[in-house]
Amino acid sequence: MTNPVNPMKGRGAVSNLAGRFEHRISLIDEEFLPEKRDTLFLREHAKSLITRNQSPDIPFTHSINPYRGCEHGCIYCFARPNHAYVDLSPGLDFETKIFVKENAVAALRKDLSRPSYQCSPICIGTATDPYQPVEAERRLTRGILELLLECRHPLTLITKNQLVTRDIDLLSELARQSLVKVLVSVTTLDNQTKRWLEPRTSSGEARLRAVAALREAGVPVGVLVAPLIPWINDHETEQILERVAQAGADSANFILLRLPHEVAPLFVEWLQTHYPDRAERVLNTLRDARGGKLYESTFGTRMTGNGEYARLYAQRFHLACRKVGLDHSHNRGRGTLDCTRFVPPLPEPRKQMKPKQGDEPQLSLF
Repeated sequence: MTNPVNPMKGRGAVSNLAGRFEHRISLIDEEFLPEKRDTLFLREHAKSLITRNQSPDIPFTHSINPYRGCEHGCIYCFARPNHAYVDLSPGLDFETKIFVKENAVAALRKDLSRPSYQCSPICIGTATDPYQPVEAERRLTRGILELLLECRHPLTLITKNQLVTRDIDLLSELARQSLVKVLVSVTTLDNQTKRWLEPRTSSGEARLRAVAALREAGVPVGVLVAPLIPWINDHETEQILERVAQAGADSANFILLRLPHEVAPLFVEWLQTHYPDRAERVLNTLRDARGGKLYESTFGTRMTGNGEYARLYAQRFHLACRKVGLDHSHNRGRGTLDCTRFVPPLPEPRKQMKPKQGDEPQLSLF
């Protein structure tokens, strides 16, 4: 595939790579879309909002994603392949065709009301960012937080957008009841790297301000250096950890770049476009940390990798955390979330039908 000379401004992917289920009938006909890649928002009706997982290397079993696709455009996003399930490209389609689960709050209310539901901390934003730009208008994430606060349900929240500070009123009250931990992803403090790597996210400095604002409001906040990309952002490790500690973060962890399915060719294409001088070095280091492949999905090592580079970097990261006083255990703060306060939500009030003329009002049975 030939790389474009000028990648599209404000977009992460440099092509619209075909998904692995391309034989399906497309939900959207490209002929009717404008040539310019404006963002298209599509309604989605969710039957259930909570996704459950049993991965041993993920510290939660329940997760929520109010949006499918993400306008942030992070080239490394491991959720990109999900767009292939609806016959859309994990490339530009993923960041320009966003599915909005407009009934998210109602679906979550239904999930939490089930007699069989057992309370466990819910992680919001595991696949796509709950504070991507559309959230400023649609406010689905805020509605979810309001419901979880109503039910006194514990949660963790992952974002790389300063918009999270809009909801400090809810997050601080959740924190007062030991019901929340916020994780802010800080990938780079270099603005040029950010514009290429994750174009529509908040700047690194804005994320540091978000960490400080959350901490000042009493909200426990940790930081993820995610993803770690050899020879792209690994040289910033000590600076990032020092700055987030100064901002008030209490913990930090890293995740080595993951390249499942279509993410691998999209990343290689991006790398050859923006960093042609070091592309092979980056890829060879990743292969060294992934058993000779660009991606290896084995539980236990898929987040951190293995091999010499992975081993030495983990030592370096943990040493840097200790130096600035950051906890680097994977469960920091999450194990203290209180599941004993949970109460099922009240049913949504039914809309009252206006009685027809002549109808007699009916008395309650009880």
